[in-house]
Formats: sequence, structure tokens, C-alpha cells
Amino acid sequence: MKGIFVLEDGSIFYGKGFGAEGEAYGEAVFCTAMTGYEEALTDPSYNGQILIMTYPLIGNYGIHESSFQSERIQVEGFVVMEACEIPSHYRSMKTIHKFLSDYKIPAIEGVDTRALTIKIRKYGVMKSALITYTNNPPNLDEVLIKTRNQRSTSEIDLVSEVTTKGVKRIDVKGKYEVVLIDCGVKRSIINALIKRGVNIIIVPANTSYEEIIGYDPDGVVISNGPGDPIRVDYVINTVRKLIGKLPLLGICLGHQILALATGAKTYKMKFGHRGINHPVKDLITNKLYITSQNHGFAVDPLSLNGTGFKISSINVNDQTVEGLIHEELPIISTQYHPEGHSGPRDAEYVFDIFLSWLREY
Repeated sequence: MKGIFVLEDGSIFYGKGFGAEGEAYGEAVFCTAMTGYEEALTDPSYNGQILIMTYPLIGNYGIHESSFQSERIQVEGFVVMEACEIPSHYRSMKTIHKFLSDYKIPAIEGVDTRALTIKIRKYGVMKSALITYTNNPPNLDEVLIKTRNQRSTSEIDLVSEVTTKGVKRIDVKGKYEVVLIDCGVKRSIINALIKRGVNIIIVPANTSYEEIIGYDPDGVVISNGPGDPIRVDYVINTVRKLIGKLPLLGICLGHQILALATGAKTYKMKFGHRGINHPVKDLITNKLYITSQNHGFAVDPLSLNGTGFKISSINVNDQTVEGLIHEELPIISTQYHPEGHSGPRDAEYVFDIFLSWLREY
């Protein structure tokens, strides 16, 4: 099977197709992680995107469902330098080729993904197409037209595609109960709350303020998710009503939603942060954390005046806002994933702060 990867600027990359035969369209983004391809493929925050892995060998330890962050693959397509055909790990259940094929996701290998990453770093994320075929090659002129005409992720409500369709309860017989607004939550966030003995009510992203308050929770978590936070005004409006009523924790997209709900602004980054090696400095403790991140939007620091928020952490590489804490109310948020274990677990302190507020309030 052959593969072709096309960018909206007209660049064409040829390689070997694997996974499913077919075509995919989406925003081309890159991830710098050396491991964690199972987590990345199943992370709902990648919905609407074609994922490029900068590390050259992917699939070497196979696939095991315990690493999944959701119930299915979330990316539209997958681009790698080399896909391992013979994985070596005692837990491996299948190859990455079989995994992608099972979920009908096309992929391509043999592409210089590092050169592709340099291109995106220089010119920014682009619309893209990935075509895999056996016999009939695609008409590249038509593919390029379709690539350029597709809607950008800033024009689509991607959260509605990944949020839970119904209410789910997780009762661990804990003292505290939180409502988790599911904008595309990763399982690792749920597990971090469970580990702390918190009962969880997972609700769809369009759940109203009245419904959430009706559960009589001790706090609310706004999860990560895909796309432009501006497109989920229904979540922003709900969160705005929750402010001042009970403790709130926002992660990734949830962090951006909290900022928007208080009157701040967000913007689209040139190529975003996607990987497990992003250095973050905590401005309160002066500590440095290596964090896991997956986002293409950020909070505008100049728009925070009057919101009640102060910046609690920044990205060491580009000084973007990585954390907020409210000066009067029990509200905290992080742009990075505090539950993501890039090595140490020290970034999990965010959950402990939230838990202390549940006890207090």
C-alpha cells in the first residue's frame, strides 16, 4: 500500500501506507514525545488533526489497551518515519498497523518527520490530507483543492464530537463528589481523581448550570478537549455561572474556558505545544516541572486584568501562560496536564490543592 501526505501550501510527501486504506483530512500537528504513541493516538484533544511523530521509530512496544486515554483512536491520520512491524513488549496485544487498521485510520511511514516538523515550526500548523491506496493513485490537484477548502479547527466545535453522550457515575465510596464536565477528558485525569478517593459524575459538555448544581457536588472539574475554546460558548456560559459557587479546576481546554469565562481572551499559537518534555516554571514556589502538553491555543496574559486571576506558572521556552489561580476564589487551572507523568509525578500537586478546597468548602 502506498501513501501520500499533502499540505495546503502544496508540499507533497510520499511514503508507504499502513493502517487503513483511505483518505483523511485535518490540521497537521507534531508531537515531540519519544514514547506514549498509544496515549497520543487515543487522546480526544487530537480530534480533527493529523498527527506527526518527530521520534523516528513508532510502534516498537506494540499496543495495549491499558494505555488508552479514551475508547477509540481520536486522530484523523498518522505520520511517522518508521512503523515497527515486530513490537517487543510482554503486554503487547497487536501491532500499530493492526491498531490503526481496526479503527479505519490511514497512516504513512517513510516520511522525514523531522524535516516536516521544521516546516511547521517555521510556517505554522497547516491543513493537510493523508491518502493511502493500493491500485488507483489519487488526483493530486483534486486532493490539494479539497485540502485547502476544508474548514479549519477554529471553525468547528470539536468538543461535541468527543464528549460523553450520557451521564456516568464513578463511585469509589469517597468523602467528596465532583462533577467533571467532559470536553474530551483523558482517562488519566479520571484516574488521578479516583486515586484521591473522589467520587466522579461525568457529564456531557452541554450540561447546564442548573443540572450541575442539582447534583450537589463539592467541586467541578473542566476537562481537556480539542479545538478552539471560543467554539464552546455553551461551556463558557455554564462555567461563568459556576464561578464563586464552589471550587473549580480546569485542565488544558478547561484552563482556557475558565479564562474566557472571567473575561480574558485566548489566541491560536503558531504550532502549539504537543509532547511530554515541556518545561514549566511555577511562579509561586519557584520550582520547575517537566510537563505533558497537547494544545494549540493559549491564554492572552495581557487580557487577565480584572478577571481576578494571577498567573501561577509560565512556559520556560516561550513564556506562555501555563497556570492560573484566582486571588479570592477557590479556582485553579493548568494549561499542561498535571496527571501526565513525563517522569516525576510532582505536577500532581494541582489535584492536591483542589482536594484541599473540597475539604474546606
